[in-house]
Amino acid sequence: MLDLRPVGYVIGLLTATLGVLMLFPLALDLAAGDGNWRSFAESAAITFVCGVLLALACANGTGSGLNLRQSFVLTTGVWIVLPAFGSLPLMLGAPGVGLTDALFESMSGLTTTGTTVLTGLDSLPPGTNLWRAMLQWLGGLGIVVVALIFLPVMKVGGMQFFRAEGFDTLGKVLPRALDISAALVQIYVLMTLACAAAFWALGMNGYEAVIHALSAVSTGGFSNRDTSFTEFSQPLHYVAGIFMILATLPFIRFIQLMQGHARPMWQDGQVRAYLRWTGYAIGAIIAWRVLAGQDTLPGALHDTVFNVISIFSGTGYSSGDVLVWGHLPFVILLIVGFIGGCTSSTGCSVKVFRYLVMFQAIGTQIRRILMPYSVQPVRLDGRTVDDDVINSVIVFFTMFVLSFGLLAVALSMAGLPPRTALTAAWTSIADIGPVYGPMVGPTGAVDGFPTSAKWLMIGGMLVGRLELMSVYVLLTVRFWAR
Repeated sequence: MLDLRPVGYVIGLLTATLGVLMLFPLALDLAAGDGNWRSFAESAAITFVCGVLLALACANGTGSGLNLRQSFVLTTGVWIVLPAFGSLPLMLGAPGVGLTDALFESMSGLTTTGTTVLTGLDSLPPGTNLWRAMLQWLGGLGIVVVALIFLPVMKVGGMQFFRAEGFDTLGKVLPRALDISAALVQIYVLMTLACAAAFWALGMNGYEAVIHALSAVSTGGFSNRDTSFTEFSQPLHYVAGIFMILATLPFIRFIQLMQGHARPMWQDGQVRAYLRWTGYAIGAIIAWRVLAGQDTLPGALHDTVFNVISIFSGTGYSSGDVLVWGHLPFVILLIVGFIGGCTSSTGCSVKVFRYLVMFQAIGTQIRRILMPYSVQPVRLDGRTVDDDVINSVIVFFTMFVLSFGLLAVALSMAGLPPRTALTAAWTSIADIGPVYGPMVGPTGAVDGFPTSAKWLMIGGMLVGRLELMSVYVLLTVRFWAR
């Protein structure tokens, strides 16, 4: 029988920590003289007490570390329990929404999706907007830790390819995982501080600089403004673009940079492909807009660069209506959204690594057909890619396409128009943020969606953020029967 005590212990500690972190928006509302601080006080007390009680109840089962099955339960359990508690301030205080909308907003935050059901963001208490941004920041850090420590051992989506980096970190070598986590936290905090300082230096006030630094580095996309980045200056757009790109590069390379090893970053095939594909998308859209007479080259450059980086990274900031660009640019944006950033980053969607493996596998298969007696291994960055990795990547692609299709159909059956259903499935399963089409509010909020559609999107965000198979395996009878 599966022992869930180690899982409950970790989730309890994380829940208690979440309760402590609610003191930051509480203090902000208190300093601003907003009575909304009381809702954070109540939420913090409930969350902290529940977390401590759970950790104490499970403390007698923590001696042996985590095995593989427990790791699957822990990964999904964290992203179910924490959004539930994270939604409390949104229900008990401003904006005072119901369970569905509060959980939607919290799940969108912790999965760094960025789709919102809230309107009137400019008038919300400062603590509420800070909490929304904090949820994204915590989710971005959490997913990097999961990608570096858990997914390679769990062999989800081909991530076992990265076990050669030395991150065999479960069970008896858990202290190694703690060392990795400490290094990640250090880099993540430094990047966030640098981003906030840059935003502040270029004209944002301190409050907005912190909010947007938290959501930019996490590639989440929440803003304290209904207009997102539209009203900010062009220099701020370019700086945001730089940090969105940095956040979608492999964090393991930043750890190596801190250790004085710069070469792995520049030699990483993921990094080169990601930057190259971003340039292709920007160039294609700019060329379309200029040749179509929509804008001049300088005018098209700014909006295109910002919005392509925002969608490609999965952040979801906007600086205007991209639908007016035309059909081809919109299709390109959908495609880059389905690609996403690099592995072990805060980026979302399929990830560049899997496309590179797929392209190499296809090329190798073609060469084997042409030269059947030759040895044609699949290689990536000078390393041989095992068949186990290739099979995992193929399964991931298959499940991603099926999940997207089924979610789009289900959203359509829930009452969404076709284009809205497609882009809602796209933004949910790839954790991108914006939704396009009828029933989407003028600020991009999806508050008018049917309740059933919101729950479907909640499920899509959860499954997409945790790389599909780590959630789907829990739905099998065999997993629990062992």
